[in-house]
Amino acid sequence: MKKILAPIFISLFIFSACHSKEEAEYYFSDAERDTLLTNVITFVSENATYANVDTRFQKKFRAEYVSRLPLYHFVKLTKLENGECYFLLSRPVANLKELRRGVVGKFTLKEGSLQPENFEEVVNTPHYSEELVVERGSFLFRELMKKGNLNEYLSMAHYVEWPDKSLKYDKVKKTWVSTGAL
Repeated sequence: MKKILAPIFISLFIFSACHSKEEAEYYFSDAERDTLLTNVITFVSENATYANVDTRFQKKFRAEYVSRLPLYHFVKLTKLENGECYFLLSRPVANLKELRRGVVGKFTLKEGSLQPENFEEVVNTPHYSEELVVERGSFLFRELMKKGNLNEYLSMAHYVEWPDKSLKYDKVKKTWVSTGAL
């Protein structure tokens, strides 16, 4: 009996230690993932105290972004052979601890580093429980990978809060900006 159970337990352990190609851990060590996540937080989070869109990546602000690490996590992250990375990030919503927001986007990595380039937040979900962020955000993540855009889903208000008629993502400034419409 022991001879039968031992290989089963070993197999279960090995398979449970494997990561999916949709997990950051498949591509990055824990330290690398934390560095990458901090860099992504610098794009998607509120600017650090006294930082602005132009200065947010200065070293003097790094500690504040690192301090936000426990509040954010990659739900999904896939790195394609061409270097493109697609992600679904779960982030906090202001001071509402029970609610989260999903951020679906893409980027490439600066060669030899974990610094995102060509960073784009494609959509942000409405405020939801973590479970709904994962469910609806995962759908949007898969569709973005398949189709390269989410244009056909932008009118689905229960899946996409931004972009909308009042906010769009500025790919040059790497931030959400007002469209001027009310």
